[in-house]
Amino acid sequence: MLAKTEQLQQLCADTSVESQHMALLAGLHQLMPTLSFQAVLSRGGWHHSGGVVDQEHQMISDNLRQWVETESADDIDQLVNDYMDAGYLVTRLAGQTHYLTASYGEHPCEFVQLEIEELQAVIDRPLIPEDEYPDNLEEFVEPVDYERLPAENVGAAYYRFRRLLPIGELLQQDKRESQALQHLQRFFNDWQQSSAFEALFCEHWILSLREYMDVDGNYRLQARPVAIFAGDLPQLPSDRLSGADLANAIHGYDRHIGYPFAWYFMMLSHKAANVTLAEAILRDLMGAFDYLPAKDLKVLRQWAQKPYGV
Repeated sequence: MLAKTEQLQQLCADTSVESQHMALLAGLHQLMPTLSFQAVLSRGGWHHSGGVVDQEHQMISDNLRQWVETESADDIDQLVNDYMDAGYLVTRLAGQTHYLTASYGEHPCEFVQLEIEELQAVIDRPLIPEDEYPDNLEEFVEPVDYERLPAENVGAAYYRFRRLLPIGELLQQDKRESQALQHLQRFFNDWQQSSAFEALFCEHWILSLREYMDVDGNYRLQARPVAIFAGDLPQLPSDRLSGADLANAIHGYDRHIGYPFAWYFMMLSHKAANVTLAEAILRDLMGAFDYLPAKDLKVLRQWAQKPYGV
């Protein structure tokens, strides 16, 4: 049974941030004891608007826009005059998204994906710039060009619940209306029918999810597989190889990534990937070479008859 949003929000509020997220994982086990979550990937480099602090970094408001709207009463000039000498500073929230997954069935799509944000307030800029005052609320809240201050931390980092989704339910959307979902379902099916099935899908991939509104005004999720791999992904083997050299290259690639038939799924998930690699392998296997398991060869031939990517 999945925890409710309110329970996960409270867990995040009550749990201190740790590098290995052990306390968070322990709390998740208490809330959802039938699921064994693992922290599999963290993605950072993004930020949200923050709030307002004084010169001693004491919080005035954690929401800049709301504070400006309340204090200005639609008069930005008056706000500038009132706070010109206050020395107030604006913060931004530097963020990471932590992906945690837990399998609940045998099919590769039968897993739960939990997304938890880790947020750290940092100093961003002066509230009132010295040289050029903003003309309107938007310039005040989100200036295009401004003096950026050293990013000193304000307070401690904290967790915030973002999303919990059983991926199998995502695939129950009407696939007739979404070629992307059809391809994603085929991606999962290929995993199940190939030697990659020896590995647990959700320990090697997450789905990057984006919410959008369809033509009927309904909110839907767009999903794109993202590989979980420490460091930079290696280049796929060259399609210029053949025979034993190509066999060694693809098997070495699989060992490096960590599961069988990895090169195939990496090829599908990169739009710029060299799909001629699959053609080179098929040419080998139609000749004197036999270096793929029969089930992998079957999946590869099905792809060659009707190529797709995710």
